[in-house]
Amino acid sequence: MLPRDLKPELFASYPPEARKLAAKYIAAFQGLPLSFLPSLLREVIDYDFKFPAERRALEQELTKLASLSPVETGEWFQAFSAIKLSSKLEQFDWVNSPAQFVEQLSSHLWTTHQLDAFRKAATEYADRLGSGMAPEPPPLPRLGITVIGRGVVNYSEPLFRKLRPQGAYFSRVRSEKGLQILLTAVESRAKTHPIPYGHWYIDGGQALEHAASVTGVSYAALEPVRAALLEKMRSEIARPGMGPEMLRTVMAQLRPGDLGIAKSADPVLDRFQVRLLTEGSGTQIFSTSFTQWAAREALRRAQPASLLVRFGPRQRQKPMNELLSPAGEKPELDFVGSLVDADMGAYYKWQNQQRQSGDDKAMFLVWFEDHSAALAISPTMPRGTESNSEIDLAQLLAWMT
Repeated sequence: MLPRDLKPELFASYPPEARKLAAKYIAAFQGLPLSFLPSLLREVIDYDFKFPAERRALEQELTKLASLSPVETGEWFQAFSAIKLSSKLEQFDWVNSPAQFVEQLSSHLWTTHQLDAFRKAATEYADRLGSGMAPEPPPLPRLGITVIGRGVVNYSEPLFRKLRPQGAYFSRVRSEKGLQILLTAVESRAKTHPIPYGHWYIDGGQALEHAASVTGVSYAALEPVRAALLEKMRSEIARPGMGPEMLRTVMAQLRPGDLGIAKSADPVLDRFQVRLLTEGSGTQIFSTSFTQWAAREALRRAQPASLLVRFGPRQRQKPMNELLSPAGEKPELDFVGSLVDADMGAYYKWQNQQRQSGDDKAMFLVWFEDHSAALAISPTMPRGTESNSEIDLAQLLAWMT
């Protein structure tokens, strides 16, 4: 089947809101080449489980495509139309399984030496689309907070080296109730500026109690889900002929119920957490990997105005077979190694935050938990400076704003 043959009833298996969206824009879909459309439908089919920011972006894209004249559509997608597809791909059920189609398309492009042409077409499309869409700034300056080094007693090496040129380093920060002060600051922002999925707290260990207005994700809280996923992975790996690509496909098809997550009042967050574990590398077994990936995905997808991320200690490196096997004893933790990971993770988090709208007003704070070292980046803070004045985290946050 080709896009021109699309009919509303073909989207009957889509979730309710996605089905309505597909029916609304079916005329636009019919004019798109098959080499492109399934990638778009992969986003449409997940519409019900997307964050508000993602929904707005997808709706803007569809509105733009629907506004194009046939001539403009031909110009926009000329390069995609030139991609040659196999009859196997044309006969694939790309309407109901767009993600699987895209996986097979990637393999086809590689084997037929069309990957560069496709990448060039995708880049040109993104440039055209982006030129007419101004990103929506957050309703208040974005604040990112990263807490690193939980459980580390002594560490003499300098921290935040990659971030120091961007902000002010403080060497005498009072640490009493530091984490609670930071969490309270996020809760206060959520109270004064209530935004759905606009304020987050991600913890690489056991999270503190927090207000319902703050979206919470915790590595410790997902332990039963991680155990179920690892068991699923072990079962699939043991099957004859199972390879990495097939395993990836199986994991991509998993849903919250497959991993023991009961239906909740927040299916969007449930699906987000499952994707953290099924799409991220090492997120199932290393808390630092989980925390870094969760922060990246929250910023990219939900685009929160406030994001508090606390890294926890991860288990020590072992052979992969041991890491995937069930352990009857608690894993040995690598506190210093986790601190080094989290220090770099804080730098990546700041970089990802700066890719969001409103980056010229954004603020960023990183703190060595239960210690006196912190670094603040803000339009009000001089760059590349150091201070040995005694200060607590509440005062530091006040200075940043």
